[in-house]
Amino acid sequence: MLTDTLGIHHLTGIVRNAQKNVTFYRDVLGLRLVKQTVNFNEQFTRHLFYGDETGSPGTALTFFPYPAEDDGRPGKPQISTASLVIPPGSVSYWQDRLTEHDVSVEGPSERFDETVLRFSDPDGTDLELVTGESPVEPWADGSVPTRHAIRGIHGVTLLSTSVFVTASVLDTLGFDLVAQEGDRVRYQAPGDRATVVDLLDRDASFGREGAGSLHHVAVRVPDEEQLYEWHDLFRERGYDVSRVKDRHFFYSLYVREPGGILFELATEQPGVAAGVDSDALGESLFLPPWLEEDREMIEGQLPPLDLSEPETN
Repeated sequence: MLTDTLGIHHLTGIVRNAQKNVTFYRDVLGLRLVKQTVNFNEQFTRHLFYGDETGSPGTALTFFPYPAEDDGRPGKPQISTASLVIPPGSVSYWQDRLTEHDVSVEGPSERFDETVLRFSDPDGTDLELVTGESPVEPWADGSVPTRHAIRGIHGVTLLSTSVFVTASVLDTLGFDLVAQEGDRVRYQAPGDRATVVDLLDRDASFGREGAGSLHHVAVRVPDEEQLYEWHDLFRERGYDVSRVKDRHFFYSLYVREPGGILFELATEQPGVAAGVDSDALGESLFLPPWLEEDREMIEGQLPPLDLSEPETN
């Protein structure tokens, strides 16, 4: 029997430069680079994972760097913004830190009793830091003092071509309508982290996927068996749904709902830290067993990546 998702599993974006991506998300934002691997469908493209100490569900941001990728264009249907949780008393710290790193910051502004700072990564991905409570323990050995560190994903903002259809999909997944503020409608899952999806009910031009775009949002399901049930449900409704895929760190499927948003449904286990010493996470290129025999060729094709540790502040 299907159970409601508990919230967001991970977010995946498209960027252009892997080195700038590491510098920003690890060194500036203070997240841990928990896994460097490749796109299993395009083995000469890196796939970078950031999060808490182990990249646990609800904390993971992942990126595909495509050096020749054109800029994305904001619009519908897209995941327009990714939001991350910071402690309520850390707004001034983050304003100062981002400004010191030449990042343009908008805000602070107030929304749903939260304080929000808006900014973009080097590729133009729209990001927010949102005050709130979270059970996530931040990466203690990162470049940001623990008391100010990011505590996982807060949520996403969606621009849909059909907000009512996308709202119905969110309801099916277990997100409840909890608030509205102007043209922003908030849905929330029943979990303890990464539970927020905001729908924008506004006119917008059509966007274009590219560098700076968020490719998909993944939600959490308990096990592989439920993925097959979700597959059958979406297929019965005529949605564009993939087969269940083995992503090594989890099993997943993808569904492009009629409002145009690409959702992934991903299992919480085994996780990106499975089978690896926690102290060594992210230090070397991980390849799944079916690509290991081609390691020399793959490593020879990937642009170099300097993983020298940043100075802590």
